[in-house]
Amino acid sequence: MIGPLGVRLPPGMPAHVATSRHLCAAYPLVAEAGLGHEGVLIGRDVLGGSFVYDPFTLYRRGVVTNPNMVVIGQIGRGKSSFVKSYLWRQAVFGRSAWVIDPKGEYGPLCRAWGVTPVALRPGGPVRLNPLDTGEVVITEGGDRTDEHAARRTALTASLAVSCLGRDLLPRERAAIDAALAAADAAARTGSMLAPTLPQVVEALLDPGADAAAALRTTRAELVEDGRDVALELRRLVHGDLRGMFDGPTTEGLRLDGPLVVLDLSAVYHSPALGVLMACAAAWLQSAVRATHRNQILLVVDEAWAILGNLGVARWLQSSWKLSRALGVANIAILHRLSDLAAVGSAGSEQVGLAEGLLADSETRVVYAQSPGEVARTGELLGLTDTEADLVSTLHRGTALWKVGRRSFLVEHHLGRGERWMVDTDRAMADPGQAVLDDREPQW
Repeated sequence: MIGPLGVRLPPGMPAHVATSRHLCAAYPLVAEAGLGHEGVLIGRDVLGGSFVYDPFTLYRRGVVTNPNMVVIGQIGRGKSSFVKSYLWRQAVFGRSAWVIDPKGEYGPLCRAWGVTPVALRPGGPVRLNPLDTGEVVITEGGDRTDEHAARRTALTASLAVSCLGRDLLPRERAAIDAALAAADAAARTGSMLAPTLPQVVEALLDPGADAAAALRTTRAELVEDGRDVALELRRLVHGDLRGMFDGPTTEGLRLDGPLVVLDLSAVYHSPALGVLMACAAAWLQSAVRATHRNQILLVVDEAWAILGNLGVARWLQSSWKLSRALGVANIAILHRLSDLAAVGSAGSEQVGLAEGLLADSETRVVYAQSPGEVARTGELLGLTDTEADLVSTLHRGTALWKVGRRSFLVEHHLGRGERWMVDTDRAMADPGQAVLDDREPQW
């Protein structure tokens, strides 16, 4: 279909109709100026011209106030193809990508890059220590100071909140602080850079007399104060989730490649997926600090699993706010914006934190939504009536981009050499045949 100004419209896209009386207003032919030429070529702006996007460049130019992105779309509408090809193209500019992959869908992209996913599974050979915040400083007197100790405490408290399903009591927070101090001392004795979750659990179940005295309590009372927290965290150490985050980080993991993927598909159906994804995210963000690298793209796929846990949602939002300081562009992937409302009851802190994550993402990429989602999507994103109407009519591969204060209708294009690495429909194809969907344009 040909729309106004001779622009080809995607199938199903309503065209604007005007009389010849108004033709003078449409001449000379004008195309959207776009966001400039610096960055990754995404595809074609439906209003004319190519569409190029780079969060770091746009931040430097003041177009956006943060480099974070949220990608929303129904299953099969092209959001996965966009994210994977976007990461692949950013490699041209020297950017690295770190991905939390709960469904195991980034294997082909890893093969294209020549890397192996870090597959985490209960009892598996790979372990990651989420408390390994790195950057330990040795003072002249030989004492150790860790400027990220507060972050380690916040993460442990967040995991405890998620496991317990409620806020921590003051005495429980005090017990965690004491346990982390004891675990750090134990790690120091063993010449370890950071304490581990087993050491924290042990310190909660068997606190020292000095820790009790510092809190003006008895050792028996301190044991009782931290017992519920210890029993819940113990699941990550000795329970059905052991063998992933219950020891020092496995030596030899390659973090210097262009792509690091944490594959959590073995526990995708676990009710503790959110906690496990939080551990993975904590380790990735700590690794970014340890390697002193910036301009990294950190992808959290199936982000609803994290946002459903109050403690982890709090921690994730604080991490999102650190994006500028770390030089990290966070990307959260959701199916629909109602997932944000579903993380808690109306007016709850969970919902507020989830919506805050959206507010801290200056770029929103919205693929097709069902008609029932239009009102909520329009409300949360501040869409105009026209934009809201378009959201339910978008065909596969086309998305509404909200970048700062500007809006674009963008048709994502795949190169012929990219399709095999982004294909997630193989199980639906004929055996031995690649999936080729002509509805999504190719170069």
